[in-house]
Amino acid sequence: MLRASRQVFSLMLLAILATACSTHTVKTTTYTPVIQSSENIPEELLLDVGVSIFDPGLDEVEDADEEVTNGQIRVAESRYAPYLLASTLQRSGNWGIVRVMPNDSSPMDVQVDATILRSNGEAMVVRVDVSDSTGRQWYSKEYEEVISQFSYDPAQRQQNDPFQVLYNNIANDLLAWRQRNLDSQRILAIRTVSEMLFAQRFSEQAFDDYLTRDRDGHYQIASLPAENDPLLQRIRQIRERDFMFIDTVQDYYATFTRQMRLPYDSWREQSYHETIALRELRDSARRRFIAGTAAVIGGLAAATSGGNYATQAGGAVGVGAGAYLIKSGFDKQAEARMHMESLEELGQSLENEVAPRVINLEDRTITLTGTVEEQYSQWREILADIYAAEMGESWQ
Repeated sequence: MLRASRQVFSLMLLAILATACSTHTVKTTTYTPVIQSSENIPEELLLDVGVSIFDPGLDEVEDADEEVTNGQIRVAESRYAPYLLASTLQRSGNWGIVRVMPNDSSPMDVQVDATILRSNGEAMVVRVDVSDSTGRQWYSKEYEEVISQFSYDPAQRQQNDPFQVLYNNIANDLLAWRQRNLDSQRILAIRTVSEMLFAQRFSEQAFDDYLTRDRDGHYQIASLPAENDPLLQRIRQIRERDFMFIDTVQDYYATFTRQMRLPYDSWREQSYHETIALRELRDSARRRFIAGTAAVIGGLAAATSGGNYATQAGGAVGVGAGAYLIKSGFDKQAEARMHMESLEELGQSLENEVAPRVINLEDRTITLTGTVEEQYSQWREILADIYAAEMGESWQ
């Protein structure tokens, strides 16, 4: 009798201890600065960089991340993150002009594409693919950054984005790859190909013979027009106007980022706590289910095998304690769902912060009623009209 009672008591004690145990991850905060090249690079050897709008990655969300992924917020992030990356690259001083590109209609020397694989306030994972205008792939790499609560300190947020280190690492890898793989001749070739590709999109017939493709599909320079070629001069003027519009679009992204930062940072900080709370709740619920099941089984065994009232009573107590633990596990799951509902509400409030913008050009005002990509397509049509009017020929 005494032995059976002790067994029940031990099972109950183990169950209680199991529910009381919790783990806490202590993160260290280190800051990786952007590397600035020590070499004095001539302007003609500075590669221009285009950063595409990120792929939200909604088709690649893992099952474990579905509950903490809000589609509306992820789409907003796909326009927020590239601006931070472009700003980081521009500040590094290692490149020419760095722009967030609405689409790939305007060839850039270096193109950076990225997909957001995870973003929950605590961790961010981004897959980055880099190529140049010749079609050569530089590299593809996943970047991950896990931050601590310290990153959301108001003093820290005034200086840097909580995930600024991730953007710094991307910028440093880009610089390292260029330094290892490109000499001056190669850089000049990339810049020339960019210009010829732009020209072909306005007059393919006139510029088609200047570029060829090798067996790998990479563009190579076959010949070049004369520097004083009037058609080339026209194309360069059109390209400058295109850059002007893209620069205006940068103002849109800058305004978008400023408007988004406060609610987005607030959401990320809340999401940070919600993500950790959700993980702890899941762990706690799991421990409670395991401990509760063990207590019920042990209690039933004692209640059915015991030959006297005291043993059976002890077993009944064990069953009751186990049932309570299992119920509390269900309660923890319900609490986790409440946390997710709060994230959904935060996501909706963030979407309401984003509004269409108006872009003022020199001779007209364009209302951005659609996406930036749609607006840029309209601008390309305007450029086509300008080119046709100046050259006296139709859009090709």
